[in-house]
Amino acid sequence: MPPNWGGAPPYGPGGHGGWNGGHWGRPPAAKPGVIPLRPLSVGEILDGAVSTLRAHWRTVLAITITVSVIVEIGSILVERYLIPPPPEISPDATPEEALNAAVDSMQSSLASLGPTVLLSMISSLFLTALLTTVISRSVLGRPVSLADAWRESRPRLPHLLGLLVVLPLVYIAVMVVALLPGLLLSGTAAGIPLIVLGSLGGIVALVWLYIRFALASSALMLERQGILDSLKRSAKLVRGAWWRTFGIMALAVLLVILVAMIIGIPFGLIALAADGDGFSGLINGTSPDFGWPFLIITGVGSVLASAITYPILSGVPVLLYIDQRIRREALDLELARAAGVPGYGPPADSAPRG
Repeated sequence: MPPNWGGAPPYGPGGHGGWNGGHWGRPPAAKPGVIPLRPLSVGEILDGAVSTLRAHWRTVLAITITVSVIVEIGSILVERYLIPPPPEISPDATPEEALNAAVDSMQSSLASLGPTVLLSMISSLFLTALLTTVISRSVLGRPVSLADAWRESRPRLPHLLGLLVVLPLVYIAVMVVALLPGLLLSGTAAGIPLIVLGSLGGIVALVWLYIRFALASSALMLERQGILDSLKRSAKLVRGAWWRTFGIMALAVLLVILVAMIIGIPFGLIALAADGDGFSGLINGTSPDFGWPFLIITGVGSVLASAITYPILSGVPVLLYIDQRIRREALDLELARAAGVPGYGPPADSAPRG
């Protein structure tokens, strides 16, 4: 059975210390799975996410490739049939006509964002739920199949969906509040400076909130927390470690971007070579009309990149959550017992509870 994620004892006298080879100190850390059960370094957190992919590659790839293929097919169909071609602007167009064409193009692009955002939300829902379960099992060194991951994560999907809806609404509300003074004074001399300052302040607030709530999905899935309780739980765990959490999350994003570029650029070049019409449009300086060859080849590259990068993006927050609980609540002792590590007592036999 999974460990009791919801209740590990806090540090106490001798909680992590002990008699070790004639000296008082920390005993060697147990490592039943992909990470050692002790406070983790940055490299161990990133390596743990990659090691999960290696240790459970069948399950992880089954999840990521299935979701990636569905999302990519949906994105291709949206791009091909829902996004209208950009309006042609005549070289002799008046400034008013050029402005109207630009506004029309912006409106059509915004309208096409709806299906894209919906696809992204659905993919995030299933990836977060399933991969969190896989990673929590891999920490204990236990096998996990796709059926196991689905069975454990399915009851939490409605709560996770609520969290994925609430967080963007919070971010939108923050930006609206930040931009509102400038928008109200847009016709005055102070309007533009207020909009610029509001944009900068809003971006800073969004980054701060994003990191503060970065561990909410892990708390929701592993501790069976509600939406508001998981947000409070994440804020509590990140408190005092905001910059460390920000640095590790930023490093993970940079790693993901690098991997995506390494995989995506060759597929993009092959797609351009295979799609003569789109390539000629780029050469001539006109709007490229990319056809099915370009969309399919770049789609394959996107699926391969996503299959590798999704476990990193999903794994780092989960391992950060575990690391913070090890540092603050001695969760490593509970995990060692749950994994059946000798010297830590009998394995935990209770299911997770909030």
